[in-house]
Amino acid sequence: MKKIFYVIAPLAVAAGLAFSSPEPLAIGSKLPKANLKMMSVSGKEISIKEVMKDKGVLVMFSCNSCPYVIKNQQRTKAIAAYAQKMNIGVILLNSNEADRNDGEDIAAMKQYAVSQKFNWNYVVDKNSEVANAFGARRTPECFLFDNNATLVYHGAIDNSPADPSTISRQHLKEAINELSQGKEISVKESKSVGCGIKRM
Repeated sequence: MKKIFYVIAPLAVAAGLAFSSPEPLAIGSKLPKANLKMMSVSGKEISIKEVMKDKGVLVMFSCNSCPYVIKNQQRTKAIAAYAQKMNIGVILLNSNEADRNDGEDIAAMKQYAVSQKFNWNYVVDKNSEVANAFGARRTPECFLFDNNATLVYHGAIDNSPADPSTISRQHLKEAINELSQGKEISVKESKSVGCGIKRM
């Protein structure tokens, strides 16, 4: 029995390490994988750097089917449109590599983007490469970078992802406002609540 334990225990530890998510980017980090081309629902390949506008870029990890993404969809559309209005580029990444054959492939993404009337880039993060570089863990999860490609905010859209009726602070909107005004971001991090990214 002891021999079996000594064989299984290291394997269990190794498996845990293999499937654990990397640590999320620290505030002040530079934008990773900025030049990596990803396939968009538009049929073109695009990088995060190409999406960046004069004030910066909002990178959001999302998908088609997570209940929290669906619950936050109106807020996602509102904040994405607001970011664009404030001269901040917007890109949504689908990193659910393990679910490509289960409603998260490019065809399903295109259909979802059309149904939601997305007016921004929605791309395939192949092999969860960008999610791994960012240390992203959830959908939805937001990373806001300034025009120097420096991370200034990471976390949720607001302080009540599960219930819009109890929102008391719109973290991401406030961060966008402060960024646009050249101010220090008052709340730099918040807790992302949602579905785990489905890595291979």
